Amino acid sequence: MALNPIDRVEDPPSDREKKHEYYGETPPTYDDPFGDEEFAEVKYRTLHWWQCAMIMIAETISLGILSLPSAMAALGLVPTVILIIGLGLVATYTGYVLGQFKLRYPHVHSMADAGEVLLGRVGREVLGTAQLIFLIFIMGSHILTFIVMMNTLTEHGTCSIVFGIVGMIISFVCTLPRTLKKVSWLSISSFISIVAALLITMIAIGIQRPGDGKIDVTVDTNLYKGFLAVTNIVFAYAGHVAFFGFISEMKTPTDYPKTLYMLQATDTSMYTIAALVIYRYGGRDVASPALGSTSTLVSKIAYGIAIPTIVIAGVINGHVACKYIYVRLFRNTDRMHKRNLASIGSWILIGLVLWTLAWIIAEAIPVFNNLLSLITALFANGMSGIFWLFLNKGRYTSSPRKIFLTVVNLIIVGIGGCLCGLGLYVSGKALHDNPSSASFSCANNA
Repeated sequence: MALNPIDRVEDPPSDREKKHEYYGETPPTYDDPFGDEEFAEVKYRTLHWWQCAMIMIAETISLGILSLPSAMAALGLVPTVILIIGLGLVATYTGYVLGQFKLRYPHVHSMADAGEVLLGRVGREVLGTAQLIFLIFIMGSHILTFIVMMNTLTEHGTCSIVFGIVGMIISFVCTLPRTLKKVSWLSISSFISIVAALLITMIAIGIQRPGDGKIDVTVDTNLYKGFLAVTNIVFAYAGHVAFFGFISEMKTPTDYPKTLYMLQATDTSMYTIAALVIYRYGGRDVASPALGSTSTLVSKIAYGIAIPTIVIAGVINGHVACKYIYVRLFRNTDRMHKRNLASIGSWILIGLVLWTLAWIIAEAIPVFNNLLSLITALFANGMSGIFWLFLNKGRYTSSPRKIFLTVVNLIIVGIGGCLCGLGLYVSGKALHDNPSSASFSCANNA
């Protein structure tokens, strides 16, 4: 005899359902992006929280930190410190919102998936394309830094285009592992190298004192120069676009807040200290990237030690870009978890195409600060604010706390709009006005 529906014994709530009780809604039925991995040849959800934190630190604390001393010279000491700490707090909050969105929609692996949740197929294509282009531009900025590094070490030993090709090949080879866990071991060496290079630079610049001894608490500047510096500070925190992919490969996604707090405590403190010390002794004409602010010998040593972070931080972004395409092509298929020719060959081909595009960008925009500014203007936007507004739709005024958070997230969306509009203006003007912006040139850009 069949049970009456009223008498049916309900299954206990799953862990996934418990995670979404906060939102008071039925959790979605979407599958995990990697499916069932119990018997898979290649397993992706293998990251411990601290391994994910090291990857995020290596991805975030790399090129951005090298532009902060010059940003301080352009804006003044006090405004820059306020911006670094303030944007660090904003980055912590927006990163937390991304984690909440991921827990609410476990199938989200990329900005494309998030865009589909927000706006359907159109949102998927728009945000997916934006994420991919953003990551390719970051990959290009790492190739550009590799070129600067090689020109510094070899005193322009050969054509800069050759150095760019070498950097592209090395980066491509390091992107071949398909899981982030394997990349996480590289990220540890990346973090150690950038810390060591910065320490060498700070100690040497404190001894040599190449600046004129004058520092500006504030600077009388114009919109163009000031906002160009602001975009470089924002870029230092612009790693959020890869966070969905990182969380997707964690063993326990609910551990993500620990990962985020470790990242933000590390990068905010390092950014503040490095910018203050290097600007204090480097003066108003401090170099960007900052490793070039010391004598020729020390600069070569610092660049040599920084090679792992110059390469690996770019590799992490390259991995995320490749994984976005790979998951989109092979989601819900066995090919993603196989070690056969089709699976491995597809990954290699995707990596080769993306790194070739990154090399073209590096050669087309060969000025470090201008490239960072353009990347920030195009892609560092207020999406986290939009995610929060979507998650809390209908509850914006339900309590004083909700009203406050609604205002905060609307401000974040507004900041993203300003960065896009004004950032495109200043970065476009910089590219137009800089006489050293010759594309595909053999010239020395160190």
